[in-house]
Amino acid sequence: MHNQLIQLISERTQLSDVERELCIQYFEPVLYPKNRVIEEEGKVPQYLYFVVSGFVRLFHYNDKGDEVTTHINCPPGFITSYSNFTNQIRSDENLECITECELLRITKTDLDLLTQKSPAFKDFSFFVFQKSLSYNEKRAKELATLTAEKRYLKLMTEHPELLHNVPMQYIASFLGMNPKSLSRIRKQIFK
Repeated sequence: MHNQLIQLISERTQLSDVERELCIQYFEPVLYPKNRVIEEEGKVPQYLYFVVSGFVRLFHYNDKGDEVTTHINCPPGFITSYSNFTNQIRSDENLECITECELLRITKTDLDLLTQKSPAFKDFSFFVFQKSLSYNEKRAKELATLTAEKRYLKLMTEHPELLHNVPMQYIASFLGMNPKSLSRIRKQIFK
């Protein structure tokens, strides 16, 4: 399971044999079934997850009690409630496996140790958190400026695998619309 992570890191930076072994040592492989909540709101996120296979989402409940999906992760990639994980403070989000998932996970303490022991991991960690920040900025801008139809078309183009693996109610929520609006948009597009 570690091969995908090692390959992804190697695309950004040179890893020594020792650093590869540290990766295997610190990232714990875990398997979760479909619909399992692996990090709960009201608690400090325990892990940063690397998605080897499967689909994971971050969501919270709005003031009406409805689920709002804020992020859906496609493999390979990292997911957690980043600012809460980094600062080790309680999160208002839940992390749920949408499908059966193969994940690698690391605690904040172990991530800190790993980045101290490995310059390559330190550089890579900085890159991952930078990508997370830029992704969130881009997503906020798209939610504010693109029409619902354009957001759906963009998702179709950039991440078609989501449409085949993630329930439509999660996709609708992620795109900032209700399921009926998404259904109407899909009907118009596929006429």
